[in-house]
Amino acid sequence: MAKRVVLAYSGGLDTSVAVRWMTDNLGVEVIALAVDVGQEGGVSADDIGQRALDAGAVDFLVADVREEFARDFLTPALKANALYEGRYPLVSALSRPVIVKHLVQAAHDHGADAVAHGCTGKGNDQVRFEVSTRALAPDLDVLAPVRGWGMSREECILYAYDHNIAITATKEKLYSIDDNLWGRAIECGEMEDPWAVPPPGVWSLTVPSENEARDLVIGFDAGVPVSVDGEALPLVALIETVGAAVGSYGWGRIDMVENRRVGIKSRETYECPASLALILAHADLESITLERDLAREKSRLEPRYAELIYDGLWFSPLKQALDAFVDESQAAVTGEVRLHLSPGSCQVTGRRSAHSLYDYALATYDAEDVFRHEDSAGFVRLWGLSVETWAARQGPGASAR
Repeated sequence: MAKRVVLAYSGGLDTSVAVRWMTDNLGVEVIALAVDVGQEGGVSADDIGQRALDAGAVDFLVADVREEFARDFLTPALKANALYEGRYPLVSALSRPVIVKHLVQAAHDHGADAVAHGCTGKGNDQVRFEVSTRALAPDLDVLAPVRGWGMSREECILYAYDHNIAITATKEKLYSIDDNLWGRAIECGEMEDPWAVPPPGVWSLTVPSENEARDLVIGFDAGVPVSVDGEALPLVALIETVGAAVGSYGWGRIDMVENRRVGIKSRETYECPASLALILAHADLESITLERDLAREKSRLEPRYAELIYDGLWFSPLKQALDAFVDESQAAVTGEVRLHLSPGSCQVTGRRSAHSLYDYALATYDAEDVFRHEDSAGFVRLWGLSVETWAARQGPGASAR
């Protein structure tokens, strides 16, 4: 049995209760580690740190990983246009491997023999935390108190009340929120009914405040966003800037029923103005900078890339191999994309690149046209030759013989 445990601590209901529950029921020392991945309000030792200590933690640690998260985790996903089931930009899934990386490091630095998480037994995050931990540190045990204690969410709230654990959840407000630089996930409460309309109060990043339309120009260098409206910005600041601008038009909400890794369907609501806008712009820039076969093969692999992240396989040989392919594909993805913002809308209205494969002289029908039209007759005849042969001998033409 573990003696010292480093808990991935969010300051929310489950992890706050987990500190006390593991201390009382497992007899372990709990070190709470809060990882700042850009969640709203940041991570304050004066706030959630004191909450962890009051709940019984022997120590509280903070790791500010926003720059690392953006550079090493969000950027690869953006280059791959990673959207799970074509819609979800993997907000929570992307934060788990960077949290595990620092969880493992803290366990080794502080002599812990286990790590712990606050995930339930039917969610995706248990898979992500545990598979990533075993990939990085197979010597460590992994504890999952929430999976074993058998309490409902309401019972957890009552447990917190009974043990004087400060929490923000209430019996009347049962939402579970997870947010970071890439967006925000909202679960529980009314959203568990796939027919119910999410109440207006659950939205935070996409509250409409702008009515006058505007353009937003995103600049990329080798697939990485580097500027907004011509101004170079550090990656974290750029993501925040794009998110604030796009979200102010009420765009970036997702309401979907997705297939969890454990085999159940789950109604999920997200708001992701920054990630959706950046993926939209990046994919559009690829339309003029990637050769046709490369673009098609990349689009075929993108859903698989997203599945690996969703399924907790960030640290895996297939993911590593796909990263090499994606990185190679991005060499010429440099240029700018113009997004037009208006209430409830974000649309691409232009793209340009010094490496563009779009050739006006080949594409135009005007006098500047240099396309060799005379080549087309033979090309079309050869292209359709197999179908013509089939039609004549086995298809519609055969019956006329």
